[in-house]
Amino acid sequence: MSRYTIAVLVENKPGVLARVSSLFRRRGFNIESLAVGTTEREDISRMTIVVSGNEKIMEQVMKQLNKLIDVIKISDVTVNSVERELVMVKVATNSANRGEIAEIANIFRARIVDVAKESMIIEITGDEEKINAFVNLMRQFGIKELVKTGKISMTRGGKMVQL
Repeated sequence: MSRYTIAVLVENKPGVLARVSSLFRRRGFNIESLAVGTTEREDISRMTIVVSGNEKIMEQVMKQLNKLIDVIKISDVTVNSVERELVMVKVATNSANRGEIAEIANIFRARIVDVAKESMIIEITGDEEKINAFVNLMRQFGIKELVKTGKISMTRGGKMVQL
């Protein structure tokens, strides 16, 4: 199965996210990642949705989304795009390992956003590969908590998702 990333421009009003996610549920499609936020226009939101499946499933998803009244435009941004996720990791620390954790965070260009006596919260952005590598290194210290945003994506160069 392949993974597809689609950008969906929708009207920024209550209930739109529920209608879109309900469409996926009714059709039995799994959303692997979902990020939603307003665009340069306050009346329009952009959903970045990652879906697993084959070309036929992707075609069905696109057709079903196009039927929703609140959907303005759908674009497949799987290829030739820049993708990022944001992750915050709370790692168990002590005086002996705090420096090593800070050094690893620095190598990954992550930011330490909170330090307590027995933990540290680190924020990191990047592609899935970078995030996974960082998280795997943090496991040796003990991850107390982890939170991850959905993937966001933009096509490279002059091509863009427009109205």
